[in-house]
Amino acid sequence: MLAMADAPSTSGDITSAKDATKVITLGCRLNAYESDVIAQNARDVEDRGAVVINTCAVTNDAVAESRRQVRKAKRDNPEARIIVTGCAAQINPTMFADMAEVDQVLGNHEKMNPLSFGPDASPERIRVNDIMSVRETAPQFIGSENAPAVKSQNRSRAFLQVQNGCDHRCTFCIIPYGRGNSRSVPAGEIVGSIKSLVKQGYNEVVLTGVDLSSWGGDLPGTPPLGDLVRRILKLVPELPRLRMSSIDPAEVDEVLFDLLVTDTRLSPYLHLSLQAGDDMILKRMKRRHLRADAVDLCKRLRTARPEFTFGADIIAGFPTEDETMFENSLSIVSEIGIPWLHVFPFSPREGTPAAKIPPVNGNIVKARAKRLRDAGAAEKAAHLKTRIGDTDEALFEETGLGRLPDFSMVKVDNPAPAGSLAHVRITNATDTQLIGTLI
Repeated sequence: MLAMADAPSTSGDITSAKDATKVITLGCRLNAYESDVIAQNARDVEDRGAVVINTCAVTNDAVAESRRQVRKAKRDNPEARIIVTGCAAQINPTMFADMAEVDQVLGNHEKMNPLSFGPDASPERIRVNDIMSVRETAPQFIGSENAPAVKSQNRSRAFLQVQNGCDHRCTFCIIPYGRGNSRSVPAGEIVGSIKSLVKQGYNEVVLTGVDLSSWGGDLPGTPPLGDLVRRILKLVPELPRLRMSSIDPAEVDEVLFDLLVTDTRLSPYLHLSLQAGDDMILKRMKRRHLRADAVDLCKRLRTARPEFTFGADIIAGFPTEDETMFENSLSIVSEIGIPWLHVFPFSPREGTPAAKIPPVNGNIVKARAKRLRDAGAAEKAAHLKTRIGDTDEALFEETGLGRLPDFSMVKVDNPAPAGSLAHVRITNATDTQLIGTLI
């Protein structure tokens, strides 16, 4: 499943040149990556006067927001062609095709094809393939000299798609029906892309996918994710920093674990697709791990590499969650120590088994979400205070703001250029970020 940490809705124009095709992105970082590909393809064929809305389907609210963005795009660009794509369009193309504002609907596979744009593109109103029949992961882009990346404007970090789709069926998740079955980019092509990205000036690469932990399962020999990470670190020694977008706690293989605790170029930070801290709820979600699996993994990592920190997704108020079950989710925040917590009130998604289970009262769901957020905020504040007096290397995302390997944000008064790596001394901390000075 697509990690919920990657799912908060955002939108923005990827391109800004006059009359150039605009891409509005909702949802996950993988969508953002693919929006960069769409924008590049449109530029390559000199496609003009279109607005592409790359939609999200993770919740009913996300679908509603996608429809709002379609209407807004037409109001703001009355002469533009409106093209709708992404997961919501893949799952329900007719719903968008029936909107008066929409000129064309493209599926998730079609949106990655350069031939979908430009004067020679097919005018067919709905071009949506059976996503379950797709067996490739955008091979035409991986390994190219123009490998796209999020945040390309400051060369700070690149989000590189190495996997797509999901073979699992969590009861709350619709994403497999928008992304298809799991499929992996071969390691050699990934290494080629990363070498290209380093030459372009990126100091960090983040491996991303719908279900990143399943990378390799469809490749010859079924290599585990650790094999890919080991190969990247060995064959691209000039890459300063490597990170992963989100990991299932049940699928950290032995090779990956060893690299996480021994190779300093691999960030001492994991974002866990946790979702709950109660075993019964995890089983009803059809997750692949139990509470003890997540706790044990984090303890082992932190014992071997004490600077390790964790992010996680937790859903508040999953159907049938009682107070005892919720307390188990609440207590895991402090038991593991999760300073980078993403909390999502349960939102039923039509078409999923969880949507048919009797829900928890909405007011209770909101209250539980707040308690989880408060617990996460307390963990973050406590963690940041422990960093005062440390010296570490920051990757500057913008002038004056840098990200440490453990994902802490540091603000400095004597800023380094955006995209650069620099050592900083931590002098103070607020509840949300560190204060430091360049060395």
